[in-house]
Amino acid sequence: MKYTVRPRALRTVRRCAAVLSIALLAAPALAAAPAQAVPADAAHPTRAEVYQALQLGQEPADYAILVDTSGSMTQDGRYDTVRATLRPFLDGLTPKDHVELITFDSRPQIQYIGSAGDTAAIMSHLPAGPNPQGATDIGAALDKALAELERGNASPVASVVLLTDGQQDPAPGSRYPKSTGPAWTALAQRAAAIGKRAELAGYALPLGTGASGADLLGTVVPDTTELRPENIQDLGGYLARAGDRTRARQAALLLAGDKGKGMTAGWAGDGRADLTDGSATEHLTLRSTTSRVPLTVTGLRASVADASITVSGLPDEVTLQPGTSRTFDVQLRGKLSAGPVPFRRTEDANAVLRLTGRVGSPWEQPLAPDISLGVPREVRVTGAAVPLRATVGSAVLLPALLGGLALALLIGWLVWRRSHRPRLTGTLLLVRALDPQIPERIALAGRGRRLRPTTVGGDGRVRGRRRMTDRGARVDLLIRYTPDGSIARESRATCVPGGHVVINGVRFTHEPAPVTGKVPVGGRAR
Repeated sequence: MKYTVRPRALRTVRRCAAVLSIALLAAPALAAAPAQAVPADAAHPTRAEVYQALQLGQEPADYAILVDTSGSMTQDGRYDTVRATLRPFLDGLTPKDHVELITFDSRPQIQYIGSAGDTAAIMSHLPAGPNPQGATDIGAALDKALAELERGNASPVASVVLLTDGQQDPAPGSRYPKSTGPAWTALAQRAAAIGKRAELAGYALPLGTGASGADLLGTVVPDTTELRPENIQDLGGYLARAGDRTRARQAALLLAGDKGKGMTAGWAGDGRADLTDGSATEHLTLRSTTSRVPLTVTGLRASVADASITVSGLPDEVTLQPGTSRTFDVQLRGKLSAGPVPFRRTEDANAVLRLTGRVGSPWEQPLAPDISLGVPREVRVTGAAVPLRATVGSAVLLPALLGGLALALLIGWLVWRRSHRPRLTGTLLLVRALDPQIPERIALAGRGRRLRPTTVGGDGRVRGRRRMTDRGARVDLLIRYTPDGSIARESRATCVPGGHVVINGVRFTHEPAPVTGKVPVGGRAR
């Protein structure tokens, strides 16, 4: 069998692209055996099952069927073949579908207008045979068909099916004497108006002469397909395909609202997850935002922004029916960072969810390559991050740090005191420099000494400072003295061991304490 399909300027479906045709009615036997219902989570449905899931039989469509009854239809049993093949086509329609059956020769005649569902009743309205003297007025037949599709309660999906074996050859007095002209322009304008509110398509089937009327139908209904069977016996199959394509346009309208809708995910927990023990259970919800299209995500993996925390417990593949959701218990494992100083404390953080995986639909494969459902491939993360809490760090670190700091301060203070407050030894002799007399002796001890001499008067203090020299450590005396006790007249001087200094007219001489086996370090006064 050979047939050709003329190129068509397919309009973008106004509300969305959706499912394409399925052979529901290719033969009467198939029409009599409806597809079985599919489980809601079936991974590999057929096109028939997709149609059944959409309950497509409940969505009405309009069919304007134009049957040529001119004299040429008496040849080769063409009219009888049309009658025989229309039956399975009508059997495939539902009671909610609307049928307009028009025969045409010199003039068109409406044979039936009403609902489908009763094939025998519709077929009974066909004339017993064609008009032997009848001409072929396709323009007048299209005029009748458009008039019915213009009614107020017309379906948003409509098809014009033209079955003819000839070209436009009207009787005298026809409004369509030629194949072009104002009358044909008016028909095209009416069809365009219908197309603004409905999906309108045309199908032209030749019946033996090679002529199909497709050119004329295409000037009125731009979305027209010419199906060219090799012989008349193929007509039933082509009529079934015409019905299937109409059903596809019905499905397109049903699925339009799901374009661009996909799967979302978010945390479902209502409190902080405690990771003190290294793991916590949280709840993650996957939700389908579609209203009709089932969704499947494969290669599903979850993670959080903190690389030290892992997430497990999600299945590799999840299928969601339209508008449904599933919640999974997932395990968060890991530790919150204790920072550069890991002392014992409670640390808070937020687990920002990240998901990888490819979202698709089990309906995509049976509908490909004709249609794309436009499903977003990534799971969209919604909602806030999960708050995390954990007790981190060492319980002994802070006390150890504080103890170590105290010890370091103590050691530092001891080192400083050893250098800046060494113990004093020996005797300090005080005498007025210009009035020689017996010096007053003040014994040195401890780490400092108050000076309150009775012979020379005044007030002062003396302390030591340890210094390193090329001969070893020595303790210098730092002396402050004021002759009248006022700060204004206070002066300072450093006396080396065994040396002397003069401060405010008073001579201070250090007399080292004798040390057995050692020579005292002496020096001149500075």
